[in-house]
Amino acid sequence: MKKQTEDIVREFEKMTNKRYQVYSRSMHHMDGSTLFMCKNQQEKYLIVIGRKGICEKFEGEKIGSVENLDVILGQLSHKNCDAIRELFDLKPKTCTKKTSFGFGDRLGIATAAHAQVAKNYDLFPIFAQQSVRELSRTQRTFKDALESAVWGVFESGYDGTFGADADHVKQIEDLLKAAHEGYSMYTVDPSEYVRNMDKMSQKEIADFYQSHPRRRELETKYVGKTFTLLEKKLVMDEENFVKIFVTYIDVLEHVVKCYDALKGVKKDFDLEISIDETSTPTTPLAHIFIVQELRRRGVDFQTLAPRFVGQWQKGIDYIGDLSLLEKEIAIHSEIAKTLSGYRLSLHSGSDKFSIYPIFARYTEGNLHIKTAGTSYLEAIKVIAVKDVSLYRQIHKYALTRFETDRASYHVTTDLTRIPDVDQLPDSDLVKLFEMPDARQLIHITYGSILTAMESGRYLFKDRILKTLFEHESEHYELLKNHMQKHLNLLKV
Repeated sequence: MKKQTEDIVREFEKMTNKRYQVYSRSMHHMDGSTLFMCKNQQEKYLIVIGRKGICEKFEGEKIGSVENLDVILGQLSHKNCDAIRELFDLKPKTCTKKTSFGFGDRLGIATAAHAQVAKNYDLFPIFAQQSVRELSRTQRTFKDALESAVWGVFESGYDGTFGADADHVKQIEDLLKAAHEGYSMYTVDPSEYVRNMDKMSQKEIADFYQSHPRRRELETKYVGKTFTLLEKKLVMDEENFVKIFVTYIDVLEHVVKCYDALKGVKKDFDLEISIDETSTPTTPLAHIFIVQELRRRGVDFQTLAPRFVGQWQKGIDYIGDLSLLEKEIAIHSEIAKTLSGYRLSLHSGSDKFSIYPIFARYTEGNLHIKTAGTSYLEAIKVIAVKDVSLYRQIHKYALTRFETDRASYHVTTDLTRIPDVDQLPDSDLVKLFEMPDARQLIHITYGSILTAMESGRYLFKDRILKTLFEHESEHYELLKNHMQKHLNLLKV
């Protein structure tokens, strides 16, 4: 196979006078035909070398022939993506391993590097993973995110199964959009239905609780029940039950509606319940209540993301008492083992290096991790090295957007701790990515940076992509090293 690949590359380069750089890893053979990707100075292409039956499945221009086979040069178009998905079964699948890992890709160009890393670990990779918020801020769609991931998988030569996660979805209509595109995993975010009792009066709490039609039914099932975990007894007394009921009862109703909507259009999928986007940590009794009630109502979910104690800020390591967090992870892991049938999930998982070994140990590897912004940071780090003028412009613009963009994030970023880029020599710009405040500045303003326009043209996006295209090997290498650091700590 290696010699066959080398011969094909040699013939193609001869025919095109070496105008294209071939991605040798992308070489796919089928029924006497060969397909692969290549690039010139401007963009990437799909090459199809085959007989009429195969070539007709793709759109493109015939640019020659090799051994009586047509050579088609095609764009990375929707139609061509659909064709390779069908031919090589590059469709998202449900998780088949106990460890899964989400490789978010805000720019749509990181999957090839992610896939090269994933193949070396015993995990199930989620290559397309974007939240509705991320899609909105980058002006992308579920379709675009998935197709970018498929092309990356094809380019890398990755031959395992992979998933696609419609992440942090709050509206049923968005779930259905993702289902239409073929996503395999759906993360339901019911945070808008989590009732904050700190903002309610005692009368409001009592009125809501006493008048709710499900109160009496669930009181008989839970009040007075004792659960033994790690040799400790947890008692669901009336006070605990009222807090849990008032806080989460509407969450359950929303999740059931989302699940029923998905079941109406999808036969098989992975479902994640995200209750981490709240201000209050998930108590062990709340965890038990949510799992048991969802199961009682027929919701088949595969992963659950509790809200753990401490601060889970974007793009930096965990902030908080590690010993306290370890106790929390231990008991939540014990609940998942006792109730069984699902795995714990860690959101805001980017760069939580102090947490990974603890989480992996107590869950025994039955876990899911989500990352997204950390890959974007590695991309902008390349800009800081390869185009310092562009980076300085990005950094200054980000400073003007930070206060607005931080509104939907819980961060403690202090911009006064970030050095003035005008006072830094070029060689020191990359050191900003070692500073938590500077990392968060770039991480949180991604939407503003990627969509900023002037006179009908992008201020930064096209220049960012052009620089990363020109320095693709350096970009991929940074990505691989960074993601390996994550995965090595998980010991997968």
